[in-house]
Amino acid sequence: MIEYIVPSNIDDRVLSRSARMLESGALIALPTDTSWSIVCSIKSPEAIKKLRRLSGERDERHFTLLCSSISQFVDVCSLDNTRFRIINRLSPGPYVFILKTLPGTEKSLDIRRHEVGVRIPDYPVPIKLIKTLEHPLYSITAKRSMSGGDWETFNEEETGTELPSIPEDELFESGWELEDINGVDLILDGGEERERIFSTILDMCSDEIKLLRKGAGQWPV
Repeated sequence: MIEYIVPSNIDDRVLSRSARMLESGALIALPTDTSWSIVCSIKSPEAIKKLRRLSGERDERHFTLLCSSISQFVDVCSLDNTRFRIINRLSPGPYVFILKTLPGTEKSLDIRRHEVGVRIPDYPVPIKLIKTLEHPLYSITAKRSMSGGDWETFNEEETGTELPSIPEDELFESGWELEDINGVDLILDGGEERERIFSTILDMCSDEIKLLRKGAGQWPV
């Protein structure tokens, strides 16, 4: 189902209905400042499982918590002053920051690593939905390989430190293209084509910041 919206002025009824769907375990596709993402509520264990099966990825670094503010980071991540200043300078924007998790985060998100990716997108659709839901969204990048794919097929876990770039032809431009992805319950479509770009991923778990994937965000800055 597609819900057409005006990104800068989303109807409150659409936001409320979308939030209720997420609370009930739905998966929603939406545009971001990079490409399209598929999201679920971090409060729904069943939805997280569905999202992981749909992704086909074992490496948790492919999953990201979308937040509306840095204050939401501290509920799940360890964040000192140095990292805060860097993240504050680059956010909102096309950056994912890999940070060490706080106790309990791994269990709640069903992850095995003691780290999680977080970011604040520079686009109103996810931000307004997060504020309506009142907690972060768990997300993956929507890819064409998910269309009609087998949910039980997983890729091999990444063995290197870097994550490969996503080929441009794997990304979507328009919302209607995501209708073929099984398991997506709602598409929030602003009616405009999105750039087929992906975020830059920075590993901030050690003293030295490591570039895991070069994307739209410049690094170093």
